[in-house]
Parts: sequence; structure tokens; C-alpha cells
Amino acid sequence: MGFSLSEMWSHMGWPALIVAGVLLVMGLASLTVFMERLFTLRRSSRQSRRFAAQTGGHLRADMIDTVIEEADRFPAGRLPRLVKAALTHYRHAHETADVSSLRPVERTLRFMERYLDDMGADLRRGLPVLASVGSVAPFVGLLGTVLGIITAFQGIAQSGSGGLSSVSAGISEALIETALGLAVAIPAVLAFNFLSTKIGHHEAALRAAAGELLDTLEGWEEEVQEQGQRGEGSSAQRGLQIGHA
Repeated sequence: MGFSLSEMWSHMGWPALIVAGVLLVMGLASLTVFMERLFTLRRSSRQSRRFAAQTGGHLRADMIDTVIEEADRFPAGRLPRLVKAALTHYRHAHETADVSSLRPVERTLRFMERYLDDMGADLRRGLPVLASVGSVAPFVGLLGTVLGIITAFQGIAQSGSGGLSSVSAGISEALIETALGLAVAIPAVLAFNFLSTKIGHHEAALRAAAGELLDTLEGWEEEVQEQGQRGEGSSAQRGLQIGHA
């Protein structure tokens, strides 16, 4: 018997073939998760940059509706979704009373903390698959190797023939399972570390943007309070003018 991969594959027993099939499915699953997350992150970054470039001068108290409408044009961007959710909640908090007597900015802050947690969980969707494949695949490959060696020795026992050639052929077939397990696990671990780093950068950027947005909202509130202390305008004009310019 030759030692080519096709020859070894054709002579594997059913237990080893099942294990090899499981490893191939795990490899395809990890590749699918990696490609989907990479595409999603890149699309989100691209749309977030476009949104930030287009709305840089629109973030004023009288332009909230305009910014929300522009955010709707970039549904795949995490930054537009964050800004839209925050401004929508702030506008609602400003128009409605709260039993806790919290200011609209404080209510928006609590909302954004929960929203950022949900967004972080969404960004990390699929990473447990990569982590599981990276940690389990070597053991699955080792299981296939053990099953392959058992099958090889059973064949030797049934035929009654031994020798280095027959033993080495069976062991080489079994060791393919270990190599296959490592070939599946190593890319999964690298992909997990790569995506975790990129997602960490995305989360840090989103939290920084959320902090800047909250500072802007706080500035609006302080401006309203200063106008009220100076007595500028009527009492009906001292609130935030939320709407189109």
C-alpha cells in the first residue's frame, strides 16, 4: 500500500472516517464564522466612516431629526446605529417626564451603557464557535488517531501478519487524524485572536464616540440652563428646540 493521502483515506476504517468528517465540518464552520465576521466588521467600519464624514457639522440640537435620518442610510454601520439610538432616546427622554427625576442626559447615559453591552455581544457573535473549534479539534484528531491505531492492530491480529511495514502503514493512516485536527485548530485559534483584537478596537472606538456624544448632549443641557439663568427668551423657548433646522 502506498503512503499517499488518497491511499490512506481509502484504507481508513469507518470510525476514523467519521472523526475526519467531524473535523472537516468544524473547519468549515470556523471558516464561515471568520469570513462572516470579517466582512461584517469591514462593512461596519466603512459605513461608519462615511456617516461620520457626512454628519460632522450637523450634530446640533436643532438637527437631531436630520442626523437620525442620515443614520438610517447606513444600517450596517455600528456608529450610525449607536448615534441614532442615543439621539432617539434622548429626544424621547427630553419630551417625557421620569419618575426618578433624572435629567435626559443621565437617562441617555444609562441607555447607552446597556446599548453598548448589547452591541459588544453582537460584535462577538460567532467567536465561541472559533474558540470551541480551536480547543476541541486537537482532541478530536487524537481520538481519530487512537481509533485508527486500534483498527490497524485489529487488522494485524486478524490477518496474523506483522512486521514494520504493516504496522507503519496503519499508524501513518491514524496519525493523519492528529494532523487534520491540528490543521483545523491552528487557523481557528489565529482567527479567534485576530477577530478579538479587531472587535476590541471597534468597541473602544464606539465607547469613545459614545463619550463624545454624551459630552455634546451635556453641552446642550448646560447651554439651556445658562439661557434660563440669564432669562433669555420666554419660558417656552428655553427648552431644546429638537427638530429640523
